[in-house]
Amino acid sequence: MSKAILITGAAGFLGSNLAADLVARGYRVIGYDNLSMGRLANLAPLMGTPQFEFRRGDVTDPRTFDGVDLDFDCIVHLAAFKIPRYGKAIETLRINYRGTENALDLAVRADCKCVLASTSDVYGRNPVLPFSEAGDSVIGSSKVARWSYAVSKLFDEHLGFAYQESYGIPVTSLRFFGSYGPNQHLSWWGGPPPVFIDAALARDEIPVHGDGLQTRSFTYVSDTVAGIHAAMVRPEANGEVINIGSTREVTIAELARKVWELVNPGSEPRIKFIGYESFTGKAYDDVRRRVPDASLCKRLLDVEARVSLEEGLARTIAWQRLTRQSELV
Repeated sequence: MSKAILITGAAGFLGSNLAADLVARGYRVIGYDNLSMGRLANLAPLMGTPQFEFRRGDVTDPRTFDGVDLDFDCIVHLAAFKIPRYGKAIETLRINYRGTENALDLAVRADCKCVLASTSDVYGRNPVLPFSEAGDSVIGSSKVARWSYAVSKLFDEHLGFAYQESYGIPVTSLRFFGSYGPNQHLSWWGGPPPVFIDAALARDEIPVHGDGLQTRSFTYVSDTVAGIHAAMVRPEANGEVINIGSTREVTIAELARKVWELVNPGSEPRIKFIGYESFTGKAYDDVRRRVPDASLCKRLLDVEARVSLEEGLARTIAWQRLTRQSELV
């Protein structure tokens, strides 16, 4: 029997998709989540199966892992807080630092590998694109709260590699680019896709911040999960920072139009351009372009984004439509 994989943030978007994938591959999975942002509904298909165990717990509390069986191969640390623009900078810093420290301490006790979730946000305003793992992090002013997320994840990466050096456990940091798909949070927490899809389903105006010409790359969740799994099992990933994401760069306005056309084919897209102040109450320090260099992912993990944006959005729209219908029943 294979050893277990421990996932923090298991009831969240990436955690629940990863847990389902690992169970399907024959792994045993222990999932932790405090359900502050995650949903038990995301794990419903796994509940009651012998290969999956859910434990409610807060990763910022070191006592959360007391008594856990240490017989597992890898910890995948996904639990995090990520949107300081709503006045949650202190939670972002505390949760991300303390949670990562406790996950790494557990990896030391279990003498196992730890895969850490990082973010494309760590590249900040680096003008050199596509973003390479060897490139610089160009972080804005410390007086702008949005950068607290990037800084917290950069600290997590440094902490992970310090643990690797000091305690000998293998650590891999994965920088995710715009993951979306089923089980995503249906708010700005989940990024633009769920908000745009919700608006299009209701035939409301899609809210696009700024001029809509800022670009991102969006990665369907199955491709992100494939990258996480490969990072877990491939020794080539040990000690590395690896971008996980699609290399297709699209403007936010283009994404809004595409979502509208997929939901309401043949009708004129309804898009409303709004200022960043609408959700921050003040000026927002946005990143104009964001696209990864995915060559290291391909070389070390043999993984690349395979699901097109159109296909991924179609799948996500179908899931989101059913989810909204079930909530109305």
